[in-house]
Amino acid sequence: MSSHRTNVFAGPYVDRASVLRKDAAWLSAALVADDTRFVPVWRSRSLVRLGEAPAAVLLQRESLLTFEPETAILLGQFQGRPVFAVELDAPEPPSLADTAEFADLRTTGALLPADDAGLLAYARAMVYWRQRHRFCGACGGPTQPASAGHVMHCAACGTDAFPRIDPAIIVLISDGERALLGRQAAWPPGRYSTIAGFVEPGESLEDAVAREVREETGANVVDVHYHSSQPWPFPSSLMIGFLATASGTDPVVLHDAELEDARWITRAEIAGGGIGLPPPTSISFRLIAEWYDRDAPRPLADEPGVRLWSAKR
Repeated sequence: MSSHRTNVFAGPYVDRASVLRKDAAWLSAALVADDTRFVPVWRSRSLVRLGEAPAAVLLQRESLLTFEPETAILLGQFQGRPVFAVELDAPEPPSLADTAEFADLRTTGALLPADDAGLLAYARAMVYWRQRHRFCGACGGPTQPASAGHVMHCAACGTDAFPRIDPAIIVLISDGERALLGRQAAWPPGRYSTIAGFVEPGESLEDAVAREVREETGANVVDVHYHSSQPWPFPSSLMIGFLATASGTDPVVLHDAELEDARWITRAEIAGGGIGLPPPTSISFRLIAEWYDRDAPRPLADEPGVRLWSAKR
């Protein structure tokens, strides 16, 4: 079982205020209130200010170059203020605040305060969902936002689409002394990570762990235990982390598997920089670190030779 530490992008960072989503009077007032803040999302990138004190940049309404109130998505109450997500449609990143830039959360999320990172991830996920539900999946008609952006309604047939996430398992498999990690062919040389895959219909989480490990590495697992979960809006996943033990010792990558390679990795290889580990933002890194720290002279975070890879491909 995991510790109580929260993964990046997770946590009670916002009061989602769901009861206010259908309060038309409150929404109208909030959209023009001086204390309301807006979270801009441009091409899935978030507005941040980096440097000595990295932080999310939240805007007042007058700072937005263009704005259509009906397209704003209520995220809730953040630090005592109403906050909305807005999608910016522009060929180039708008200049909205001094020293701020639109950045990829995969590379900047771990640098931000935890509450800021969670809020930006929430906004990114909601904008992505709405981008892909502009038309009805039942009849093909155009949809319009309702319930403060949390419903896309089809006037033609009455179908409502609600925000969706894609559950995916991610698992650290070990035999005590070694961890079973894999790599995809598209990754730079030396990059390895934990085994992961989407949960299929009619499948439990534990069944998904066993199936994905078997399909990707040929190995069988026992003693599957839940560790923690992480919202992962790249683009819309919920990563559900597990720890497991392999019942065999020799992984075999199957011919049609997504992985190029899967092999046992030792703590010495990790400490010496022999492989590239996932970014600290990810639950994958946390799973590896928890296994590593059980029997190492110092924590993984303090190992000077560890090599991390950027989430950019």
